[in-house]
Amino acid sequence: MITLDIDQMYIWINAFLWPLFRLAGLMATSPLLGDSAIPAPIKTGFAIVVAAVIAPTLPPMPAVAPYSWEGLMISFKQVIIGMALGVVIRIAFAVVQTAGEFIGLQMGLSFASFFDPATGANTAVLARFMNNMALLLLLALNGHLVILAGLVRTFDILPVSNAPLDINGWGVILEWSSQIMTSGMLLALPLIIILLTINLALGILNRTAQQLSVFAVGFPMTLMTGLILLAIVLPQTAPFLSRLFEEAYYTMGRVVRHLAGL
Repeated sequence: MITLDIDQMYIWINAFLWPLFRLAGLMATSPLLGDSAIPAPIKTGFAIVVAAVIAPTLPPMPAVAPYSWEGLMISFKQVIIGMALGVVIRIAFAVVQTAGEFIGLQMGLSFASFFDPATGANTAVLARFMNNMALLLLLALNGHLVILAGLVRTFDILPVSNAPLDINGWGVILEWSSQIMTSGMLLALPLIIILLTINLALGILNRTAQQLSVFAVGFPMTLMTGLILLAIVLPQTAPFLSRLFEEAYYTMGRVVRHLAGL
């Protein structure tokens, strides 16, 4: 005869519930798994299926009532951990969007913007295009599988418990956020140098031949040159973005280790 006590039921419920919360936090901030274009029921169903699959492979969970104060604190902590991991990946894509903003500014496309539901603000067309390109590259490199595997690995490094999170983990995220400007500028630098040279040449031309309308000549020239350079440079950015994603995966591990106080 099989007998069940309340503690055993708590273990079974928590083995599914708390991994689901950590996965939900990741999907809330991840640029791929939590994209706003994906309907909420699909994302919810995906999170439930993945949590059900990975639950048997995880370490034992504390036998704590999920509706208790301690259980609520543990649930909140799992959401925060997942959101921190998603923010790391989001910063990597912010690098690509920043590069697109820099290039679009030099090309004269900074005024061509539209509302982006993913960021909740107006985004330049070129930045959105490069962001979609980075998403496709992440899928081609199986980055979504690496992210999910990294999430499963976090339960070994940072197991589910009511212990407080180490503040040094948030410092790692702040340090990683500096890549938005530095790596974004490096990614856009080849086009910026050439387009800036063209703008300087047009400025000198305007001083020597003032009867020539620089705006009528310069804008089509910079736009056409920028499009040609994009066609040449963008296929060569795959190694750079691949290294950027690898650094993001490594930073995810650093965040988890520092949150665990290791």
